[in-house]
Amino acid sequence: MGLLKSAITRARLFFLRRRQFDNVQLRNFFSRNYDIQIGLYSYGCFDRWRMPGPIRIGRFCSFANTVRSAPNNHPMDALTTHPALYERSFGVVDKDVEWLDPPLVVEDDVWVGHNVMILPGCKFIGRGAVIGAGAVVTKNVDRYAIMAGNPARKLRDRFSPELVEAVEASRWWEMDIEKLRRFVAEHRDLAYGPTAETLRDWRRETAR
Repeated sequence: MGLLKSAITRARLFFLRRRQFDNVQLRNFFSRNYDIQIGLYSYGCFDRWRMPGPIRIGRFCSFANTVRSAPNNHPMDALTTHPALYERSFGVVDKDVEWLDPPLVVEDDVWVGHNVMILPGCKFIGRGAVIGAGAVVTKNVDRYAIMAGNPARKLRDRFSPELVEAVEASRWWEMDIEKLRRFVAEHRDLAYGPTAETLRDWRRETAR
């Protein structure tokens, strides 16, 4: 019965993932079963083996399909580091040991490249951050930071502080796809090359 249930689950996920950008049913399934909450239009993170819960992911995030996160380290202070001490499947403990660490929080519009490893020391990746391919992330990541390397370090910020303030005030990530489509059609230069001034002008326009 367990094998049948597993096969049914895999088949269901196969179909749900075909529209992972905006599939609410897929998001509800991961939230309910794996404690993985994923905002609309984010993709590449619907894999409980590569990115196990608990995780909180915002909207419009882009994850390469080789990203991995490790919510916990093996217990180095215990008699052995082997998972037999905390995974029921080995037959040593009666139930899986539950870790009390806080969830990994990934805010909106985060881009994580191929073969990135997010280690337990990182519990927060801020909005607008970029993590380059192959990076090993060992600590929290600031908003709009561009990170690379092993261990990952900040190369620079995506935007100036003035532009970050304007982007944050715009709260563009709260748009749905149709609103974003209209925004790009009407404000193409702003969408592809924002400045603090043009964002402030757009906000004044939309407030009228």
